[in-house]
Amino acid sequence: MRGAILTLSDKGSRGERVDSSGPALEKYLEERGVTTVRSAVIPDEAALISRTLKEWADGDVADIILTTGGTGVSPRDVTPDATVEVLDRVIPGFGEVMRAKSLQKTPHAMISRAVAGIRGNTLIINLPGSPKGAIENLDAVWAAVPHAVAKIQGDKSDCAVP
Repeated sequence: MRGAILTLSDKGSRGERVDSSGPALEKYLEERGVTTVRSAVIPDEAALISRTLKEWADGDVADIILTTGGTGVSPRDVTPDATVEVLDRVIPGFGEVMRAKSLQKTPHAMISRAVAGIRGNTLIINLPGSPKGAIENLDAVWAAVPHAVAKIQGDKSDCAVP
């Protein structure tokens, strides 16, 4: 599998903060045999986020795109809105599971607006901006990711094991 990581951070894009979530996600993916083929840090601008997601998905850059940052409720948290704008189909279960698992650790999980879905042949998942939160949320759904990617890309085998 090929992965791409898009970090959304105004400060990070200006060089005022070091991105630690992107590298943490890259390490997580590598440990699972996924090669990170693209990564970027861009500001919390909805149009730029949407454009980047479209370019990467439509350009067949990666099988899975992970975003990190901008999933909360502050005025600059626009990642879920920009993501929904470009999705062909939403996969609600990913966000539901991530929030449910996170809620076991913090009541702030209920204000996460993270979404996941499909554009073309690519799975896109929004993750929190903190390295700990990003890894915990991705880990909560990872068991379904390889199967989801295979199905998105046309795997016709049965889902249920007899």
